[in-house]
Amino acid sequence: MGAAPVVSPAWQGSKDYVLSIYPDLRINYGEFFFASIPDGVGVNAVNANGWRAGPIAKVRFGRDEDGSGSPFAITGGSDALIGLGDVGATAEVGAFIEKRFGNRGQWRGRVEARRGFGGHEGAIGDLSLSYQARAGRTIINVGPRATVATRDFTQTFFGIDAAQSLASGLAPYRPKGGLVSYGVGGSLIHPLDRHSAITAFSSLERLGGVAKDSPLVVERGRPTQFTAGIGYGYRF
Repeated sequence: MGAAPVVSPAWQGSKDYVLSIYPDLRINYGEFFFASIPDGVGVNAVNANGWRAGPIAKVRFGRDEDGSGSPFAITGGSDALIGLGDVGATAEVGAFIEKRFGNRGQWRGRVEARRGFGGHEGAIGDLSLSYQARAGRTIINVGPRATVATRDFTQTFFGIDAAQSLASGLAPYRPKGGLVSYGVGGSLIHPLDRHSAITAFSSLERLGGVAKDSPLVVERGRPTQFTAGIGYGYRF
């Protein structure tokens, strides 16, 4: 368990940033069950020969039209969403599959597919590839990532219907499904002792066409998104 201050866009596509303090509670039962805020709740139903696969569920926090998308935000925000209404929290349920490869298992490819229930009803696919290396005791992970989604997701977060257009002053926009974002992310994990570690992480992402072409992003946001944080964790 631990905590992590994180600087991130107020909402996906925002040019304004917020500072949040995220609780970092991770629970593992051997190599079978895992649960945490960033990784969700899942089961390694398959775990052999470098393969892992199984069901997974995550929570996507809602978005307030007069604030941010993080319930853990302590400062910062955005007024760009006024007139677009709130988006409630969403439970996203699906499955994942990943494969470690390389002579030391230093490469990891992962695909997740989830369907939303609640704030949005779309389907999302996350794809990532990461490379792990060591510098002394420090563990380094870095690699590309991308997210695709169906129209129900893109309409919720980037679409603008007639009523929202009238209330916000933005032109109507009905996006299709497609590439939502792509970029690169990385982390540094430095153990302090057998039970504690410092973790630094960041990502640089670019919105895909279905997102960056929204009048919300064109007129009030920014297609390039940067996130950074550092956390301390203690293992029992």
